[in-house]
Amino acid sequence: AIFRKVWYVFVLQNRRKEMILMAKRRPSGDGMVRKRDDGRWEGRIVVGHKENGDSIFRYVYAPTQKELSTKLRQNIDAYQGVDLTEDSSMTMGEWLNRWLDKYMAGTVRPGTLQTYRRYADLYIKPTLGDRPLNQITPAEIQKLYAHLKKRGRVRKHKKYGQQLSDSMVHCIHTLLHGAMGAAEQFRLIPRNPVADVTAPKQKPPPKQILNDEQLDTFMAAIQADDIWRDFFYTELTTGLRLGEICGLRWEDFDAEHGVLNIQRTVHVEKGGVLTTGDTKTYAGTRKIVLPASTVQCLRERKEAALTDWIFPNPLKPELPVNPRAAYSRLKVLLKDTGLPSIRFHDLRHTFSTHALSSGVDAKTLSGILGHSRASFTLDTYTHVTGDMQKRASEVVGDFLTELLGEELKPWQSAENGAAAASI
Repeated sequence: AIFRKVWYVFVLQNRRKEMILMAKRRPSGDGMVRKRDDGRWEGRIVVGHKENGDSIFRYVYAPTQKELSTKLRQNIDAYQGVDLTEDSSMTMGEWLNRWLDKYMAGTVRPGTLQTYRRYADLYIKPTLGDRPLNQITPAEIQKLYAHLKKRGRVRKHKKYGQQLSDSMVHCIHTLLHGAMGAAEQFRLIPRNPVADVTAPKQKPPPKQILNDEQLDTFMAAIQADDIWRDFFYTELTTGLRLGEICGLRWEDFDAEHGVLNIQRTVHVEKGGVLTTGDTKTYAGTRKIVLPASTVQCLRERKEAALTDWIFPNPLKPELPVNPRAAYSRLKVLLKDTGLPSIRFHDLRHTFSTHALSSGVDAKTLSGILGHSRASFTLDTYTHVTGDMQKRASEVVGDFLTELLGEELKPWQSAENGAAAASI
């Protein structure tokens, strides 16, 4: 009986609290209008509620009551069905920090997260970082993009930096779209303003590859490099990403069947610390059937191996080779041989281009590269597929000529005659 009495008192107290909160809680869209002492008209509408039930207001001002009514109607429509939380008053800079630290960390690769932070710190916060999150408009974001394209970012010692390319601004747009989309999801803003902004289209630079003659020069250079020879030869015959080839362990190499399992990647974090993680995409975890020459190369290398890493750090064999060291060595080799100063990723493009040109179909190449779709591979290497189509048309033409033989000639003659008559 005593327990029941205590329980009833507890229930009644909580119901009373709920009734008080409900009484305080005004519906979203509710508002009021008044004339201020300075002559302006002020209006406010309820756009959300705090945890204790107090209303969150948005204030609107206008010189006349008629103009205020128009503005209020626009705001009421914009906040229709929206119930923001008290965190909606935070600034853009505060939200970007929270979004990156709390929601993005652990969901993207460390290098990607580091890039996001750099974009936020250098390009977004200097202009919009102090603006209240729920007051940022599409016009402000569009203005930011135009500023970055024309004058670049603000620097400490110089007023402006280098102009940004369309591709870079597009990357910043993608970051902002994700951050503001999450803000909408968590009821911090009524709608994602980035959805109404036109971003410049990406214009990727033309891919640089080593042609046949340059590739022969590069191969001769690595043959004379005992430390890096196997590393670069494996790269040129597999097209692995830099982090993938640095992360290879002997357990990934099936010497009997000549297969290489790609299942991890090495990242360089802030401070130069090496970490291993998953491959870039789900399709990045894959098996590659190696050419016979690469299998033989790795078999011989395994016989003399003193570490679990296929390509260890030359000075610290217990660690994998540092991606930065591999990149630096590539640049030295290119400079010493007079070859174009390509990126490491361009070795991957070199492999892919020569593979397609040699007749490897896009679906097979897509699996080797770790692309999720063969269509992406074709779109990436359009500079090769044009030549492939030309060769295909020649093959079809030769095939039809051989099949039809002399029967094709009267049709050709008639066509030529018609063309002459029209002239």
